Amino acid sequence: MALNSAFHSSLTADVAQLKAEGVYKRLNHLESPQGARVRMEGRGEVLVLSSNNYLGLSNEPAVVQAGIEGLQEFGAGTASVRFICGTFTVHRELETAVARLVGTPAAMSFVSGWNANKGLTTTIAHEGDFVVSDALNHASIIDSIRLAKAINKCTTAVYQHADLDDLREKLVAQAGARRRIIWTDGVFSMEGSIAKLPEILQIARDHDAIVVVDDAHATGVLGATGRGTAEHFGVMGEVDVITSTLGKALGGAAGGFVASSTELCDMLTQRSRPQLFSNALPPTVAASALAAVQFLEANPDRVQQLRENAQYFRQAIIEAGFHPLPGETPIVPIIIGETAHAIRMSEMLLDEGIFVTGFGFPVVPQGTARLRCQISAAHTKDDLDYAVRAITTVARRVGLMK
Repeated sequence: MALNSAFHSSLTADVAQLKAEGVYKRLNHLESPQGARVRMEGRGEVLVLSSNNYLGLSNEPAVVQAGIEGLQEFGAGTASVRFICGTFTVHRELETAVARLVGTPAAMSFVSGWNANKGLTTTIAHEGDFVVSDALNHASIIDSIRLAKAINKCTTAVYQHADLDDLREKLVAQAGARRRIIWTDGVFSMEGSIAKLPEILQIARDHDAIVVVDDAHATGVLGATGRGTAEHFGVMGEVDVITSTLGKALGGAAGGFVASSTELCDMLTQRSRPQLFSNALPPTVAASALAAVQFLEANPDRVQQLRENAQYFRQAIIEAGFHPLPGETPIVPIIIGETAHAIRMSEMLLDEGIFVTGFGFPVVPQGTARLRCQISAAHTKDDLDYAVRAITTVARRVGLMK
C-alpha cells in the first residue's frame, strides 16, 4: 500500500517554506559526551554554550559509573508499568533522594519532566477547580493545563508574566472554585528570570490556593546548595508541589519528578495516566540520576562554581557592549530581534567553534529572537573569554555592533 502522496507533499512544501524564511532548525550530531567542549560531526571540537548541563554532571565519572552498574544490576528496561510488573528498588531510592534534595516528604519519578507536569495537572485539576498560569510558563505546563481542561473540565486562566496584581485579580474572580492552583516556573527558561516565589506564596495563603513550581532550570542551580527556587528565597518546605527534571543539572540523562506530600504521590500512583500507562525510567537512568543527586549533596562547591562562572560571563558580555536580559541565573539571553537573524548568528558562531542556539518565534514572541547563552560549572574562564570574543566578532559581521 502506497503512502498518501498528497499528505507528504504538503509536508515537503511546509519544510521548504521554513528554509526559505531562514527559520529551519538543523540538527548537529555529537560524537562525544555532553560537556563544556564536545566533538561535533564534521566540525571537530566546539565549545558548548547552549546546554542545560549546568553542573557538568553529564559525563561525571561517578554518575556514568552508577549508570553502568545500574544496567548490570537491573537490566535495560522495566518491561511494563510499575504497578503491573514491579517497581525497582533504585526508583524508590531515587525518589527518596529527590524528596530529600528539594525538601518535601515524598517524590514520584516520571520518564520526563514533561510527563511529570502532564501527569500532575490532570490528576489534581477537575471540574470546579481553577488553574492559573504565568504567561511565560514552559510549554509542558501550558499543555498539561490544556489537557486537564479538555479531559476534566477545570477552569483555566493566564496571568501576565510576573504581574502579581493580575494574579490576584484572577484568583478573586474565581473565589468560588473548589480548588485554586497557581502554576509557575521557578526559572523562566527563555528569560533567565526567577519567579517572585515569596510573594506568590503569600498570595496563595491569602486566597487559599495551591502553589505548583516547575524547577527544571533551578534544581541544582539556585540556592546555596542547589536545592532550587525555594532554597534561593529561604522558603524550603512552603511550596505545595515542586516538579522538575533529571535531564538538566542532575546529570542530563532523562526523567522528571513531582515532589510533594506522601498523599499526593500516592494519588499519582493511583490516577496519573503517565504512571498507569507508561513504563518507568530505565533503571540505568534512575541509577545515574541518583548518583547525580548524591554528588550534588556531597559537592555543593559545584553550585558555587556555576554561580561564579555565570556572573563572570554576564559581566564580560556587558562590558563587550551587549545588553542581555537582566538576571542572576546561568541563562544569559542576548536579544537579536528577528528569528532569521538569531538563527544566522548561531550558524556563524558554529563556524567560530561556538555552539549556541538561536531561539525565535514561536518559542519566544515575534521580534524578541535571541541567542540563549547557558553557562556551566564545567566552563573555564578561558572558555568564557573565547565565547565573548566570538559573539562580538559575529555581531560586528552582521551589523549588530560597530
